[in-house]
Amino acid sequence: MSVTKFKRIMAANRGEIAIRIFRACTELGIETIAIYSEQDRLSLHRYKADEAYLVGKGKGAIDAYLDFEEIVDLARKKDIDAIHPGYGFLAENADFADACARAGIAFIGPTGDIQRSLGDKVAGREVAVAAGVPIVPGTSKPVKTEEEALLFAKESGYPIIVKASAGGGGRGMRVVNNQQELKEGLRSAASEAAASFGNAEVFMEKYIENPKHIEVQLLGDHYGNLVHL
Repeated sequence: MSVTKFKRIMAANRGEIAIRIFRACTELGIETIAIYSEQDRLSLHRYKADEAYLVGKGKGAIDAYLDFEEIVDLARKKDIDAIHPGYGFLAENADFADACARAGIAFIGPTGDIQRSLGDKVAGREVAVAAGVPIVPGTSKPVKTEEEALLFAKESGYPIIVKASAGGGGRGMRVVNNQQELKEGLRSAASEAAASFGNAEVFMEKYIENPKHIEVQLLGDHYGNLVHL
């Protein structure tokens, strides 16, 4: 497989996240393209890129960066080779990755199929179970009603953590210690998840207190190269 060097990369994000992407691209001799909402028209990331374009005219800041159809259409018109989503917003949106592929634009991240398997935490739990990996007790599907949440709480006991199914970065998460906190946690976690990722689905797990966190990052490409950090 021949290797194609990127010439123009768009950051589908804002602020410090986009600036870090632009800095890396500049060091590699790659042209950088920023997008910005009306509310971010004076944001520093707009001026750190070689080019910058308004998205989501008339929309709120969050909705502007979540409109992947407009972003992909803009990238296609501006001859963008690849889009880097950063983290948050569209970074774990499988439909966005698929839209990039259909437009012939490289998505710097996992494919849509991989994201559907692992980007969604509920689906990721199912993959772990199928692979024989032990997991923390939790709901097998997104929680739809307070009744479902209360039943799980009764079975597992408190404390419990309510988690957004989509996205990451600690957003859409609430630790709850009793029934009253659970009801409020469900509402606030779902609201934050919808605002951050465009997906209000949440699930629940038994909250592990004082855990030891061991994380391994894996990085692979289309050419058979794979490293772990």
